[in-house]
Formats: sequence, structure tokens, C-alpha cells
Amino acid sequence: MGSLGRAVYTLGNWIRETGQAMDRLGCRLQGNYYFQEQLSRHRTLMNIFDKAPVVDMDAFVAPSASIIGDVQVGQGSSIWYGCVLRGDVNSISVGSKTNIQDNSLVHVAKSNISGKVLPTIIGDNVTIGHSAVIHGCTIEDEAFVGMGATLLDGVVVEKHAMVAAGALVRQNTRVPFGEVWGGNPAKFLRNLTDEEIAFISQSALNYTNLAKVHAAENAKSFDEIELEKMLRKKFARRDEEYDSMIGVVRETPPELILPDNILPDKAPKAAQ
Repeated sequence: MGSLGRAVYTLGNWIRETGQAMDRLGCRLQGNYYFQEQLSRHRTLMNIFDKAPVVDMDAFVAPSASIIGDVQVGQGSSIWYGCVLRGDVNSISVGSKTNIQDNSLVHVAKSNISGKVLPTIIGDNVTIGHSAVIHGCTIEDEAFVGMGATLLDGVVVEKHAMVAAGALVRQNTRVPFGEVWGGNPAKFLRNLTDEEIAFISQSALNYTNLAKVHAAENAKSFDEIELEKMLRKKFARRDEEYDSMIGVVRETPPELILPDNILPDKAPKAAQ
């Protein structure tokens, strides 16, 4: 950050502090009528001085996620609820159509025992399961990291490799192409089957499609949400026998129908 940028940042800080002081004064003047307002300071995207996240417009970042500092998120990727990507002392790069699932943590290393400066690099079409910890490592394209796994500094997970759920992969370990590693500490278990390798790509695609639904839901206004509640109540399906007795035919309005590509086993409807 240059001298001009720091001056603007300092000025902004003074203005905010002035506003806070005025708020405290106003509270004292209210006397017995004063009440404390609790405001959330959560920010989905947050700078660290001149280090700012760069998130593709087509990516989904859940409202409760936190992307901080020098972080890049590619097209079609999804950062789910409760995730933290903290690029403060180094950089984080997330490729395209990669999903980092709920409550996962991604961080970096400025220094370690090996003396290496380690960013975190995550490739394309990667699936990272819920509550995983990724620290200063590299995950190549179309790799899979299971739920609750921990990857430490210098780990490399090669393309089409899988780290099993709950595994602890020690520093500077390389998980080779097409292998499954698991345990604490993680060791080679077996080779992936062709079906499992295909599933990794399909898993990434499923999450890309699902993220579009969540992005649309999170973008809805209060009025739109209330309208959908009313529609769901109005068009709630009763027992088919009951409906036939009273001659009711219920049709679900288009607003309440999920896109076909969200459910992989649901074939697109043929044109009438």
C-alpha cells in the first residue's frame, strides 16, 4: 500500500472512530431508554491492507464463509457455509469448478521447520469434504480430500488421488496419482478404481450445479422469500386419494421446481 493509500485508510479509520464516539454519546443521552444494539461485523470478503480477495463472478461464496486477504477463487467454484480461507501471510489459489465444503479451513505458511514459503494451491474440479484442514499445500486437478482430513505444510495431492476421510497427511508427503491414502499418519491403502476416478469429476460437477441453486436462493429479497412460503403452503400436496375424492388436481408452480441438472439421476424432460 502506497503513502496515498495509507493516508486514505487512516482518514477512513478516523471517520469510523468519530461515528463510534457519537454513537456512545447518543446512548448516554438516552439514559434509562438506552439499549445495546448488537451488530454482526462478519464480512464474507475482507482485505488485509492491500491484499484483497479476487472472486470470479460465477463463483458461489456462502454468506457465512470468510475469504480474507490474498485469495483467488476461479469460475464456477463454490466456498460453502462456515468455510475460512485466510490468505494473510501468503496466497491461496482455488481453480475452476472446485468445491470447498462446509466448515473447512484453508490457510498458508510464511515459515516452517523446512524454511519454505508455502502458499496453498488448489486446482480445477477438486472436491474438499466438510471440515477439512488444508495448510500450505498443493492439491492438483481432479483430486479428492475426504471429510475431516488434515493436510499439513508441503503436502502434494496429485491428480486423481484421494485422501480418505479423517486422514492426517504429514508434512512434505506426496499422495501419488490414482492412489487412496488414509489413517493417522496417512499411508497408502489401495489404488482407485476407474469408477471412483470418474466419481471425482462427477462430484465436482454436482456441487457446481448445486451452488447455482444456493446462489439464487441467497440472492432473493425478503418479499420473494415470503411469496415462495405462501406458494409452498398453497400448493402443498395432500394424499392423492384425498385429492381424487374432492376432484383437485395440484400442479407445482415453476418457482418451486428445481432445475433438472441438480439431481444427477433425473433425466431432462423431453420436449412436448
